Amino acid sequence: MTRRPRRVVPAVVVAVLLFAAAVLVVVSLVQRLTGTREWISYDSLATRLHDTSWGSGWVLGVGIAVAVLGLALLAVAALPGKPVVLALEAGDGMDAGITRRSLRHALADATVGVDGLDKTRVKLRRNKIHVSGHTHHTAEQAAGEVRLAVAERLDHIKPADVPLLRTSVRTIGHGGPR
Repeated sequence: MTRRPRRVVPAVVVAVLLFAAAVLVVVSLVQRLTGTREWISYDSLATRLHDTSWGSGWVLGVGIAVAVLGLALLAVAALPGKPVVLALEAGDGMDAGITRRSLRHALADATVGVDGLDKTRVKLRRNKIHVSGHTHHTAEQAAGEVRLAVAERLDHIKPADVPLLRTSVRTIGHGGPR
């Protein structure tokens, strides 16, 4: 049930660049066929490319840049991103999931009941959940209460893969954070 993100941004960038190149070619051809002044002169471009040798420095630079861009696009396409939807325990033969954002909000909401806790922050990692916050009370006591509240909420949500829970609570002075 774990759903991976689509790689929309790199695909859109490549599509826009290819579309722009195609439009330039079409406009140049139409200008050449109608005899009007060309934006990009085919003759000057062909002459410059014909006079350029393979050993030229800018040919090497452009080739390296294109190869790096191609490898980066391949890496983006092949490597999995952060899951968008996390699987929950299967029940009654049904698959269900929760978005990362909803899980973050649910876990942050679980810490609201902890006495004296301010400014809670929840970070979801691959195999970890890190909950941090500030308190006016002792940090150890608040961290234990936060851990208990978040673990209880995780038991209620029932993710398929239960991540490691880590909490860190700092004590702030009576005058408030500086």
